[in-house]
Amino acid sequence: MKYRRLGDVTVSAIGLGAMPLSIERRPDEDQAVATVHAALDAGITLIDTADSYHWHAGEREHNEILVARALARYGGDTSHVLVATKGGRGRPGDGSWTVDATPAHLKRAAEASRKRLGVEAVGLYQLHKPDPGVPWADSVGALRELLDAGTVRAVGISNVTSDQIREAHAILGDALVSVQNQYSPAVRDAEPELRLAARLGLAFLPWSPLGGISRSSLDGPSGPASTDTAFHRVACDHGVSPQRLALAWLLHRAPTAIPIPGASRPASILDSARATEIELGAEELRRLEAPRSGP
Repeated sequence: MKYRRLGDVTVSAIGLGAMPLSIERRPDEDQAVATVHAALDAGITLIDTADSYHWHAGEREHNEILVARALARYGGDTSHVLVATKGGRGRPGDGSWTVDATPAHLKRAAEASRKRLGVEAVGLYQLHKPDPGVPWADSVGALRELLDAGTVRAVGISNVTSDQIREAHAILGDALVSVQNQYSPAVRDAEPELRLAARLGLAFLPWSPLGGISRSSLDGPSGPASTDTAFHRVACDHGVSPQRLALAWLLHRAPTAIPIPGASRPASILDSARATEIELGAEELRRLEAPRSGP
């Protein structure tokens, strides 16, 4: 495993996105716990969760509790593991998502997450999505108050524009350590935010990083991933899975990129963790440059 900086700590260059362990089509708890343990065994020290990662109504806390339980059951040292959670979104249980980034809600949510995770302070607390009904500065200001109160150690923002990153950075300064936006071989709309995060020294955590290679946990039953892209062909040249190759490509996109692929099986996260072993040459990167690129 290789490592990268996230604020004032060092974490694995590949993280574990824990969402698939709690939402639709989730595995049973034994398999979910085994998946977290496999990630830890592979050297992964960043686990991404959220208070809204659950399936049914009334189980809002499912993923955070699962992650905490898996860490407690692990036989080795977990003191170096950074659990990053998020607040500001909800799932009523019918498959839809809601947004509530009012300061009052974020403060309550962060304290509840801290208790569920069983920590003195949340290692990384991320605003899950801007709320169109709340001034951005007010939501970010709530993160500042959580820092000052000691409820969280560092903060991040997710699903944001470049202007929102700049405004949050002006308010939070060095306490802002990460940006989490969707970015993958097939979805590269966040390229400006990736570049801005790198210039500001912020970790960029691509969510759904295997889009175009594997179906996301957010995808419906239709629309299978492509099977014949430049990523598949370069992966074949290296003798690795296209998923592992895609993660290696993401690591080459910026020195602050830390992909967080989801996994629901130990084998999947073990394969993803080995993406740090792949070195890509200039010609290979050129072949991978354009979405749905050819040979």
